[in-house]
Amino acid sequence: MQYTNLGKTGMKVSRLCLGMMSYGSKTWRDWVLDEEQAKPFIQRALEAGINFFDTADVYSLGESEKVTGNLLKHFGVKREHVIVATKVNNQMSKEVNDSGLSRKHIMDSIDKSLKRLQMDYVDLYQIHRWDDEAPIEETMEALNDVVRSGKARYIGASSMYAWQFAKAQNTAERRGWSRFVSMQNHYNLVYREEEREMIPQCVDQGVGLIPWSPLARGFLAGNRRKEDWGDTTRAKSDTFGHSMYFREEDFAVVERAGDVAKERGVTVPQIALAWLMNKPHVSAPIIGATKMDHLEQAIAAVDIKLTDEEVKRLEEPYKPHPVLGHT
Repeated sequence: MQYTNLGKTGMKVSRLCLGMMSYGSKTWRDWVLDEEQAKPFIQRALEAGINFFDTADVYSLGESEKVTGNLLKHFGVKREHVIVATKVNNQMSKEVNDSGLSRKHIMDSIDKSLKRLQMDYVDLYQIHRWDDEAPIEETMEALNDVVRSGKARYIGASSMYAWQFAKAQNTAERRGWSRFVSMQNHYNLVYREEEREMIPQCVDQGVGLIPWSPLARGFLAGNRRKEDWGDTTRAKSDTFGHSMYFREEDFAVVERAGDVAKERGVTVPQIALAWLMNKPHVSAPIIGATKMDHLEQAIAAVDIKLTDEEVKRLEEPYKPHPVLGHT
């Protein structure tokens, strides 16, 4: 495994982050693996040197955080040896204050997340999208207090407009509060709109990029079809993914990735991950795995170095998209 600093922090993370959304409760999503089924994935990730694990309170409505904490404890991992990230914002119950980025919800949520994780702190506490209803001053002050209390080492953000991110960072800087050190954005070979404003801003400010959906919710696995979406349980039920991808030009990008993969003797997902990891501004793509072969392929992709010519060929078929993934 290779490691890199998360943005301009001194914290080193593995070049792959294991996304824990896939582990929790099938009552939340039918493709999710329960704790027992998740064990071999966490074990293999640790064996491969992955030290970065990303979850969220909303994943399986808290069960993903429980699985994350239980399994890291089960495998005897020392707390200081792993980087654990979680998120706050999404609706957790029908209670009127159980969502959003108000001071109340942030302060309530960090304590609940830590209890589920069985930890005293998280390394990275992220806002799960933007909240139009909470003043950014309120949100940033609350996050600063979370850091100052020792309940989080760093704070991060996720998909939003570049102007929103700049507003949040400027608000924190003016007040002497903690600033976001990472951006978990929607970025992959078939969705590259982030290259217009968000990524240049993050590069300029030294913010680490940890893209979600590096394989476009499985679309870059190369097994999706226009007529019936695909063969897997997730593919057939993933209306969100279908709303974001499946355009004619998206299939052209996958076809081009298939050409490069065939020449390399590797898989399309490995080429898609290698493309991301070859970008100097990307710290660690967040991968999901419900089949062991998916995890093994991702681990092997870390060592694939693409040539400039291969990158040019992969990027050539791309066509602009509407903004996707901010909500």
